[in-house]
Amino acid sequence: MKIAIIGDGGWGTANAILLSGYGHETVLWGAFPDYIEEMRSTRRNDRYLKGVALPDTLKLESDRAKAVEGADIVVLAPPSAYFAAVAAGFKGLFPHETPVVSLTKGICENTRKTMSALAEEILGVENVTVLAGPTHAEEVSRGIPTAIVAACADPKRAKYIQKIWSGPRFRVYTSTDVTGIQVGGAVKNVIAIAVGASDGLGFGDNTRAALITRGLAEMKRFVTAFGGRPETLSGLAGVGDLIVTCTSRHSRNHYVGEELGKGRDIGEILASMKMVAEGVGNSKAVCAIARELGVEMPICETVRALCAGEISAKDAAAAMMGRTPKPEEC
Repeated sequence: MKIAIIGDGGWGTANAILLSGYGHETVLWGAFPDYIEEMRSTRRNDRYLKGVALPDTLKLESDRAKAVEGADIVVLAPPSAYFAAVAAGFKGLFPHETPVVSLTKGICENTRKTMSALAEEILGVENVTVLAGPTHAEEVSRGIPTAIVAACADPKRAKYIQKIWSGPRFRVYTSTDVTGIQVGGAVKNVIAIAVGASDGLGFGDNTRAALITRGLAEMKRFVTAFGGRPETLSGLAGVGDLIVTCTSRHSRNHYVGEELGKGRDIGEILASMKMVAEGVGNSKAVCAIARELGVEMPICETVRALCAGEISAKDAAAAMMGRTPKPEEC
């Protein structure tokens, strides 16, 4: 079948490589014609997925209509900050019954909607499937064994996507908790910045484990209040994704936190990065929604203040440790 992937970032490219390797006619769309032409020539995407060769069978396209023409599945993979604008550019270019998959985690800061809800609203489609889990693009593109969750309100659609994405080194589970998986993914990016800041300050394993554990508690509270299922956070798209984002050398959010912990300015850090660290923007959206819902999120609030330059990493750590003692709630 033909699969069109919208967004030539690392994760979109990794999925394009995966699906092309299965023998599907796969098209990867990017917004910048000059860079698409460069990738055609070099057969690499070194801007977002350095050192990985693109299959000769993978088609590269900058024309929106050509990218999705005749597609059996359309996959959305732009960063959350640009998700709505990119999706709007494809409105009316493919039939509304075409299955749509979202690879993007996050919550829209302005509308408070998940990425799948935005896609359904903008494109006029139903039952968008979300893929999420501990899946760094650098490893998936190299065939490292990986497990992920395909979540959709329609169980049959989730199983359909499961079958297409599953392979010898890519195991797919299914879920119907579309909200929990996406909202949890937004929060875990924020927690990863906190863990990175801890590492940047020179703290150790005890601190890292405490932040991950208490971060998971915040994820569960937030997901429950948002309408998702807390048990979802015990799975791959919850604790699994949290662990890998908080500890991996590939994690952009951890990198941002680590540099903040070393005392660098947030503007300087982000300007030096080619790829987007979703947790910076997620911290504002998550904290704003948490306040509206009456959910206590001390780690996320501290990260928001840290990213906004309202507090130093050293003072943030002191504030977290100086909070009033309380019973543990998991």
